[in-house]
Amino acid sequence: MKLEIHPLTPDRWHDLEALFGAKGACSGCWCMWYRKSAKQFAVDKYETNRQDFHQLVTRSGTPPGLLGYMGDQPVAWVAVAPRREYPRLANSRVLKPVDDTPVWSITCLFVEKQHRNMGLSAQMVDAAAQFALHQGAPAVEGYPHDLKQGDRQADAFVWTGLLGGFLKAGFEEVERRSPKRPIVRRVRKDTLDG
Repeated sequence: MKLEIHPLTPDRWHDLEALFGAKGACSGCWCMWYRKSAKQFAVDKYETNRQDFHQLVTRSGTPPGLLGYMGDQPVAWVAVAPRREYPRLANSRVLKPVDDTPVWSITCLFVEKQHRNMGLSAQMVDAAAQFALHQGAPAVEGYPHDLKQGDRQADAFVWTGLLGGFLKAGFEEVERRSPKRPIVRRVRKDTLDG
């Protein structure tokens, strides 16, 4: 069955709830980790994060990400928005801005357990990049984990994706301040042409 990908619009909110479940994908996150300070995130876990993300979906003019479906079942999620909407990135020693390009950022990937290891992450990353570039982003960044052969990491700890999926989606490494956390970009073609 082919993966179909759609922007998260208010009419698809219940599909996101079904995909994320009671835990909000992971530990009550509801895709708010990079949108809040560490202190505020800890206070808002679970229900407040769910409510805040729901408000973002219903009040924002631009969808904050994309949902992937197999048939009518939601199976994957990717968050993508202008980097300025993720204040925690600016304060990160490892993920601080590379330059002053007004990039969009892919900050979260979530694939339903039974659909993992099927290449869906790369498809979701590619779709998120296309979406951001279509919205006018000059470039799209990702912050994946680079796990070497034999390295193991629990799925919950690689929610920003794996390097291989980004490379398959046409991203290139632009910075590495940590051995396992590269910053990758996919640049809009017309910005290269002048």
